[in-house]
Amino acid sequence: MTEEKLMSKKKPAYPVSKALDAYLERYSRKIVIPICYDDLLRFIGSVVVYDSNDEDTLWVRVYYNEYDRQEIDTSLKRVYSLLLSDGSGHIDQYLNVDSVDYCTFGNSKPFRIKVRNVLNDNFTYFYVKKADASRIYGLELEHMLSPYNLNFLVYEDTLIEEHIAGIPGDVFIKEMLPKCTETEKAQLAKEFVKFNERCMIRLLGDMRSYNYVIVATHDFDHVVYRIRAIDFDQQSFEGKLKVYRPQFFKENFQMVELVRKKLLKDSIDQYKLEERSIVAKRILSSGNRIKLLDKVCKKDVISLPENVEMLKGQIYELTKDIQFKKCTTMGEILDLALDFVKRNYKGVSMKQILEHKIKI
Repeated sequence: MTEEKLMSKKKPAYPVSKALDAYLERYSRKIVIPICYDDLLRFIGSVVVYDSNDEDTLWVRVYYNEYDRQEIDTSLKRVYSLLLSDGSGHIDQYLNVDSVDYCTFGNSKPFRIKVRNVLNDNFTYFYVKKADASRIYGLELEHMLSPYNLNFLVYEDTLIEEHIAGIPGDVFIKEMLPKCTETEKAQLAKEFVKFNERCMIRLLGDMRSYNYVIVATHDFDHVVYRIRAIDFDQQSFEGKLKVYRPQFFKENFQMVELVRKKLLKDSIDQYKLEERSIVAKRILSSGNRIKLLDKVCKKDVISLPENVEMLKGQIYELTKDIQFKKCTTMGEILDLALDFVKRNYKGVSMKQILEHKIKI
């Protein structure tokens, strides 16, 4: 844990290149939608959204004039159908747009849309954001290299994302972690080690506690916890390697302490190797899709030149792989990092892990 300032400046949004646009179309991520991000900016007023404890959530609920509201509601229902159903309009009659919330906190300034089924009052959320190339790379890498699939759509400068359900990490750490059993704390420590390793491998930065969620799954005799990223703005942008390791953010101090108290060094090393091995297997199973994404990303500009220089030097110090020194873009660094993991950990077996035959 360190108190040094890890992130120095706000990340700019990067446009979607022609090559990335073609990739998105090939894999059905690109689709024509009836509303864009700028349309939602036409609101005429807003009110602050408070949580159950009357604390400001940093979201505001926006409202529109009557004419715009009807048009926007109809378009948002169609977007919901395109994202989560078959794209037809036959379900529109059963849907109601309960709220449109806007967040000025963070890079993407998203709109959060709450859509409710009027027949049974079940509801779900989706998000409308400004399209950003580095975020799109982050979403695709999460879809291929994490245990979770992600659903999103891109149209011109608008990004539509499904909601990722879970308990925000900061809320969980403050309110629920103290109530967990010792066994559950040990399980959470293990998951944080694996999450930390996964973020570093695929260069996903800024995983402070409010940028991931804790997902609780009830098994037949216990609760299984998983950690899942929900913010992908800082994919392959920062120059400091520490930014890609959640353990170095002060907001995660309690999770780091949990690892220190609950896990022996040998266990931590084992979980790191397990995660590297499973990521290597996911890279192989993603086949041509991840190869094409890497090819596109290698030629794209998604960071600053000084960040590229700093990161490739720090990764070289970690891996001693001379190829990193030759990189000129973040995409090239990412491609080499994934290839390094694939080459060195694709054949790791549990026996090798237990017998300490693989270097950590």
